[in-house]
Amino acid sequence: MNDPIIEAHDVSKTFASGAGLVHALKGVSLSLEGGSLTLLIGPSGSGKTTLLSILGCMLAPTGGTLRICGNSTIGARPDQLANIRRQHIGFVFQSYHLFSTLTVAENVMLALDVRGEHSPETIAKAEEVLAAVGLRAKMASFPRQLSGGEQQRVAIARAVVTNASAILADEPTAALDAVNGQATMSILSAIAKDRGRTVLVVTHDSRLSSFADRIIHIEDGCTTQEENNVSSPG
Repeated sequence: MNDPIIEAHDVSKTFASGAGLVHALKGVSLSLEGGSLTLLIGPSGSGKTTLLSILGCMLAPTGGTLRICGNSTIGARPDQLANIRRQHIGFVFQSYHLFSTLTVAENVMLALDVRGEHSPETIAKAEEVLAAVGLRAKMASFPRQLSGGEQQRVAIARAVVTNASAILADEPTAALDAVNGQATMSILSAIAKDRGRTVLVVTHDSRLSSFADRIIHIEDGCTTQEENNVSSPG
């Protein structure tokens, strides 16, 4: 068994809404280990994106504890949380979040730039990860010249180029057709297996279950069911 990369215990989150409070998360506990892909499945409004934001140190929990690679986030200042994100977390979003004025290679290298890496080796790192997602020939292209599936692969390359320990993907296939959605999930699954990272995919689509080593269901802010997927690839 691999060591946990992300550990959350009894995490809760409330938001003020009008005259009352909205309980977005209610005592969620989970542990994400290296070398596996986990699906977090739930309907709209179930709390899955809120949980992803907390696990990625973009949002502070109201209660509970969170550890990233053994580091507790309790009491961490915003700049300290930002440093944890830069060092340990890679994000993949539904809408890609690519910069239209940057080339494919520049979009990927941007993740290294924000970490203070400006050496000549950055272009080699970008080329390596783009080759891994089948886009070495597109390094000089701009996002507008790519298909949706290719843009999502650039986003994945940007997430992994920093050697982040955890890849958190929020509905990464929602904007893609079935073929590109399957290709995206295959890449994320390979990353989890070959790079010894943990990959967490938030989705409402249970058809992606075949790619997961583990499936966690969430509804009304609570995890309701967890299962291991013995039929996952690899």
